Amino acid sequence: MTEVYRSIDALIDYAERQLNLDRKNVHYVRNGILRLLGLESFANDTQEKCLDVTPDNVLKRFADACVNAGVFEREEASYFCDSVMGELMMSPKETQAVFEEKLRTLGSGEAMQWFYDYSVKGDYVKKSQLDKNPRFDSQGLVVTINKSKPEFRDPKKAASGNATKGGYPKCSICHENEGFAGRSKRTLRTIDITLGGEQWFWQFSPYGYFNQHGIAVNYEHIPMHTDRATFVRLMDFVDMFPNYFIGCNAALERIGGSVLAHDHYQGGGEILPMHKAKASYTLRNSKYPDAIVEVVDWAGTVVRIVSANRSAIEQIGEAVRAKWVSYEDKFKQIVPVDGKGLHNAISPTVVKTARGYEMSIILRSNITSDIYPDGIFHAHPEFHIIKKESIGLIEAQGLFILPGRLEAELNQIETLIAEGKPLSDELKDFALVYDEVTKRLVGARSKNKVHRAMQDELGDICNRILDNTAVFKTKQETVEFMKDLGFTI
Repeated sequence: MTEVYRSIDALIDYAERQLNLDRKNVHYVRNGILRLLGLESFANDTQEKCLDVTPDNVLKRFADACVNAGVFEREEASYFCDSVMGELMMSPKETQAVFEEKLRTLGSGEAMQWFYDYSVKGDYVKKSQLDKNPRFDSQGLVVTINKSKPEFRDPKKAASGNATKGGYPKCSICHENEGFAGRSKRTLRTIDITLGGEQWFWQFSPYGYFNQHGIAVNYEHIPMHTDRATFVRLMDFVDMFPNYFIGCNAALERIGGSVLAHDHYQGGGEILPMHKAKASYTLRNSKYPDAIVEVVDWAGTVVRIVSANRSAIEQIGEAVRAKWVSYEDKFKQIVPVDGKGLHNAISPTVVKTARGYEMSIILRSNITSDIYPDGIFHAHPEFHIIKKESIGLIEAQGLFILPGRLEAELNQIETLIAEGKPLSDELKDFALVYDEVTKRLVGARSKNKVHRAMQDELGDICNRILDNTAVFKTKQETVEFMKDLGFTI
């Protein structure tokens, strides 16, 4: 048991250095860990040190020691590591107090950076795993292959809202998850914020898709929805955290996120490609002299409202929302409601710039047909081998999260192309990718050239998927939509 005791003391030292563990609490916390492990004694005559700034190595040492000593089985290591780190971290109240002090003295950027770093050091944000995910820029988009996230192809999972067994917590993002060992959330810490006069909270995502990816969650467990108050809450958020973007998923299955049962927004410290896209057209309305609306040069259908006047943003956003949710054009296969329910929804997302608030509104539809049972305005079947999951808020803004299986599959295809070999039977579903990458290559097919061509191909496919999601296939159609609201070029 000697190595178990030493590994516990190394964790204690790590917590003192990185997690704000006070010396006064060391014996109390150590005893809590011993209770958790079912140990009734402790003996360590060395002074263990841990100079690591992330928990990976010290947790591995602890898990290996406990498994080797028979304290717990290897498959239980994740649970016990989460539980022990929960003992070592500050309480939610203490975390909130430190955050608020940094917010007051250093500003929102430094406060959020501290909270993110604390979430990494506490092992809630699995940054070491995130850093292993392939990521590259391609064709104006950012493409990632997420090896930590399972691939969900069934949209009904979104409709269930990730409900939890036993009904407690009600879903995977309820505030009651904070510290709940039953879902390995002992290390989850949240920060209270006020949006639209309501109590919400912010937490970082354990398997974030981009820099400081997190969610703002309503304390009340109510379904996802978008209304006029949504625009107010989004602007409240960027007023508090102007270096972040924040957005709301469309509140319908197939085009929404994986949790539709609980109202929440997604955001973080990275400006995504859609926000950088230029305007194809700029429109104005005399009713809003201090605002413009841009038809965004983007594969999806997006209008961007720009103004320093919050009231103008709110009013225009509501006008666009109200028009779109009831908009019908059967020739374009846009049907707002039928026997299967509602089909039109928006995804608003906002950043704050020198121009004021820039709120982009993405027009979405989840209508299906016999030809496209997964959605007319969804990734079409020829692209499903690359991406069949919902095209949610993050992808719609130009950051594509592709399934982890692709890393090995695409590497095999690259090898076949580089060696001039035909596609194997087990990879036959990738025929489109194989053919198009091959056509991109001129001259010698080195592995590096093939790899770059594959990255170009993925970006191209993702752009075509975004085009599939566009409800208006030309920018002029989007202009005509806005003209009905009194906007002119």
